[in-house]
Amino acid sequence: MSEVKISAETRTEFGKGAARRIRRESKVPGVLYGHGADPLHLTLPGHDLLLALRTPNVLISLDIDGKSNELAIPKAVQRDAIKGFLEHVDLLLVKRGETVTVEIPVHTEGELAAGGNLLEHVLNTLPVETEATHIPESVTVSVEGLEAGASILAKDITLPKGTTLAVDGDAVVLQVLSAQAEEAPEGEAAAGEEVAEA
Repeated sequence: MSEVKISAETRTEFGKGAARRIRRESKVPGVLYGHGADPLHLTLPGHDLLLALRTPNVLISLDIDGKSNELAIPKAVQRDAIKGFLEHVDLLLVKRGETVTVEIPVHTEGELAAGGNLLEHVLNTLPVETEATHIPESVTVSVEGLEAGASILAKDITLPKGTTLAVDGDAVVLQVLSAQAEEAPEGEAAAGEEVAEA
């Protein structure tokens, strides 16, 4: 996984008014925390951060005030519900060689068995433990030829070297459902029959 370098500035103004001023300058307020250190309040460049966050669990190399370099991964991202712009980001401080628990997206490939079956993603992301500087971007699972009733468990998914499950191995990740025609509930049919008899 490649590192994305972002320049950040420490901030001393807090509250909604300060956050609005930061956003007007196309920047994003954020907090860097972890390793028992006091949380560090930052201002980050909005466009650079938006591009970086397109990669799940991106590793960000922060140049803070031109003085210190820190590695971080996004932990929580708040976006405007309507316009989608970044409102705030929480970053978790990490070190090379350190193990972190993250959720990686689950992608599928292949076609299900014929017959109009439906694939249900029980888990869209898979919790894993991995080295902070080698977080996989995603895992891909083949669903080729799976029939209704089939399921793929967490332990069935091949993970990259150095990555282990952080969820019960028997947790269902994907399952195949049979496509059934919708039927009227029994109660409604019975009520209709009573009306016909009366």
